[in-house]
Amino acid sequence: MKKIAIALGLVIAIATGAVFWLNRNIDGLVQTAVEKYGSEMTKAKVSVGSVEIKPADGRGVIRGLTIGNPAGFKTSHALKVAEIEVALDIASLTGDVITIRKIGVSSPDIIYEKGEGMTNFDAIQKNIADYLGPADKAKDKSTKDKSGKKLIVEELTISNPKAEASAAFMNGKTIGVKLPTISLRNLGKAKGGVTPGELGQEIAGALKARLSAAVSFDGLMKSMGGALDKAGSAVKGLFGK
Repeated sequence: MKKIAIALGLVIAIATGAVFWLNRNIDGLVQTAVEKYGSEMTKAKVSVGSVEIKPADGRGVIRGLTIGNPAGFKTSHALKVAEIEVALDIASLTGDVITIRKIGVSSPDIIYEKGEGMTNFDAIQKNIADYLGPADKAKDKSTKDKSGKKLIVEELTISNPKAEASAAFMNGKTIGVKLPTISLRNLGKAKGGVTPGELGQEIAGALKARLSAAVSFDGLMKSMGGALDKAGSAVKGLFGK
């Protein structure tokens, strides 16, 4: 489930970064950028329903964000987010550390699918790593990022989250998992600000505790296997064998 947390953190970081273009870009350009670069990185279709940015008050909304699955998986998507709201401290945009007053993620829908060789989120993470290139280049990029703008998030709320699990033997069907609303505060504040990538890691660490217990593929296999055994016995009974 760590892969789910990292991916969700990445989505939030991408969406937040898009809203930083407040003074130079229009809604359609932000939407195109998220779809284009998100799809290239994940090798899965990334789509956005709409983008609304209000430069005057530092607010932005991205609606209908969907990350599909890489080739080879049977479920409809890896992640859907109905709405992401971002509110910035406009005064902080001229400094080295940008203060984000609030990030609100509404009703994220996660499908965690285990394929024959890896999960859909394993595949997405691998595709992102391939896109970024060798570790030495990633390190250079990280060093460069640290010299630019950093972020502090005063409040992040993930409301009404839900997760579904699937495996190859389920042929695209899923089983639902309930998750509580998640609230985090003062991300990056102790470090004097973090890069978008580091923000994603902080979110990932906080989510891991909630998500790691939500899905056990071993448990799913046992429960589904037991149900299949009972169904098989019932069918046999109909034929007297």
